[in-house]
Amino acid sequence: MPRDPLPRDFLDAALAVAHTAADAAAGEIEAIYRRDTRVEVEWKADATPVTIADRRAERAIREVIGAAFPDHAIYGEEEGGADTAAAAEFLWLVDPLDGTRAFVRGYPMFSTQIALRARGELVLGVSHAPLFGESAWAVRGGGAHINGEAVNVGSAETLARAQLSFGNLKTLAADTSRWQRLGGLLLDAERTRGYGDFYHYHLLARGAVDAVIESDVNILDIAALVVIVREAGGVFTDLDGGAITLETRSVLASCPGLHTQLLEALRG
Repeated sequence: MPRDPLPRDFLDAALAVAHTAADAAAGEIEAIYRRDTRVEVEWKADATPVTIADRRAERAIREVIGAAFPDHAIYGEEEGGADTAAAAEFLWLVDPLDGTRAFVRGYPMFSTQIALRARGELVLGVSHAPLFGESAWAVRGGGAHINGEAVNVGSAETLARAQLSFGNLKTLAADTSRWQRLGGLLLDAERTRGYGDFYHYHLLARGAVDAVIESDVNILDIAALVVIVREAGGVFTDLDGGAITLETRSVLASCPGLHTQLLEALRG
């Protein structure tokens, strides 16, 4: 039997909390980013970098969400929670500093990603990049917004008129058969770029890019962006056309008129 839909006032309250949490994280991140001294970097077991900014930002987010929703679970990039994530009725998915490499190198292509998964479905997303000057958000059924303006994906229906953006080319190239098929897409598309991280999803949501192809992601990187792109009218799956889950590792996101074509091209 289907469950009752989430009340709109609950979603509005959760969105307000997500914005507050993202602002709190931004305060921690900016204070460290503006320092003249070089930020110390540690390397995690998965060969990804982490800094004090990542950790302080996640603690700030957890404090805000925990105060508002003490019975909700939180799964964060730095402080964990994956072991209880699948069973949680209400689960916040948090990447406090997505784009740590950019942060360390001193350019502002990084963001805070906060999403809410309720009863197994992603229903809310905030993608906040204040130093870059852009913030996107969406709630299920409420459309997508960037810097306060409603946005929608584009209307491209052929690769010859499509602009594609690719993520980590190194990991895409590791699958040699798929890499060859990606080469065909490069030749057929009107234009290709690699904007990366949060930014190419924001571009997709507002119709400036028509598709994003990416591998080597985790759900914390993309959960908020899934909601934003879908609420902007886009389609968001993994590279095999599968549903987005807590185990998702790749992305094929696009405007509706291209998704099937891209999926078929990638399958060969």
